[in-house]
Amino acid sequence: MRLNLLSEFEPILLANIHREHSHTLRVYEEQGGYRSLKRVLADQPREAFRDLIKGSALRGRGGAGFPCGLKWTFLPENHPGPVYFCLNADESEPGTFNNRILMEEDPHQVLEGLILSCYATKASTAYIYLRYEYPLAYKRLQSAIDELYAAGYLGDAVCGSEFSLNIYLHRGAAAYICGEETGLIESLEGRRAWPRIKPPFPAVEGAFRKPTVVNNVETAACVKQIADRGVDWFRSLGTPPDPNNPRDPGSFGPKLYCLSGHVEKPGCYEAPLGITVSELINDFGGGVWKGRKAKAAVPGGISMGLLTADELDCKLDFSGPGKYGCLGLGTAAVVVLDETVSIVDFLHNTCRFFAHESCGQCTPCREGTSWSLKMLDRIRAGQGRLLDLDLLLEIGDFIGIMPGTTICGLADGAAWPIKNAIRKFRDEFEQYIKRTNPTGYMETSPPLALELHSIH
Repeated sequence: MRLNLLSEFEPILLANIHREHSHTLRVYEEQGGYRSLKRVLADQPREAFRDLIKGSALRGRGGAGFPCGLKWTFLPENHPGPVYFCLNADESEPGTFNNRILMEEDPHQVLEGLILSCYATKASTAYIYLRYEYPLAYKRLQSAIDELYAAGYLGDAVCGSEFSLNIYLHRGAAAYICGEETGLIESLEGRRAWPRIKPPFPAVEGAFRKPTVVNNVETAACVKQIADRGVDWFRSLGTPPDPNNPRDPGSFGPKLYCLSGHVEKPGCYEAPLGITVSELINDFGGGVWKGRKAKAAVPGGISMGLLTADELDCKLDFSGPGKYGCLGLGTAAVVVLDETVSIVDFLHNTCRFFAHESCGQCTPCREGTSWSLKMLDRIRAGQGRLLDLDLLLEIGDFIGIMPGTTICGLADGAAWPIKNAIRKFRDEFEQYIKRTNPTGYMETSPPLALELHSIH
């Protein structure tokens, strides 16, 4: 029997956000805030706390789903220092806003998790790399950091221990590529945010060429909750490893799901990893709006691709969307498209976004995203050819880290919506091309360039 999500699951990560003045240190401490930090600093060696997080099987909530505790073990042993910690708060994936809610309404939960993470990794300096378009999050995070310095939770001898930590809030310049960890580091250092070739990985050579850990905001909040509630609690939520997949470590813990698009009640909802897209839409979102039906859904930010209406039983855990031909869970930001939406228009908007956000460093990504947009522009201008669909699929299949043609995963994120949209909705694309270009849809010769006014 499945858990009755609405009546039985008690939100943990979002437990405080509706309290008055929830962003202040006073209210956070009234709810038990920083007790775990004091206990860990007083009684638990760094290695023991790091092993606790590793044993929880916490996977990063920023998109890739890499095991958090395992990432921490990649830091060089006995490094003379310094070690840096970067908290990735550059929440730029379309449809994603869960980090914003945590930072605006419960910043101390994030900061306690960050301090615990720095303690475990021997980091003496932490940078919070914040999306520029989040002015309230900036204001409240900075206010919370100031409160912590005044109360002795930051600076020298945190809580009277031998551990010292400084946290700096850094605002980015509104670029999607800064969400990639090495692009973030390059930007933090004052350079253009071009992702670095790896290896070396940031754990060996990151910020300022020193060992660096990069974790996501929600990941830090989970670290705090594991410190509070323990490994058994965390592993009691979610889905266990797939016995038929030795590479699947399971998907444990609570998750913040963003739900937007054509639903009655869009918002950020908390549930265990592994609920289905249909459950999220119906049990939390009140169903598809205006009495319509779902045509498709994005399972975790637009870079993950598309699910059809027949695939909404997909589990929202780290392995579920991949079984339906999507890139992965991503940020668990579900965007619902109702039956009136043109998939051609959806793909055009998606390609326009990625063509704009590609940093241009890798030729396959720079040219692939640009030419995809040009072909979609031409299709929407009534000059499309059926051949264009195969050319778009060829681009989608041959750009990205996984084919081994780019440095970072932006190209993969640009490719998956192309592959999913055309393969899953090919008939709609073909009918659109035939209807808008009835005399030229079978053309195979190179097309003429669009007039500038046609693009718009």
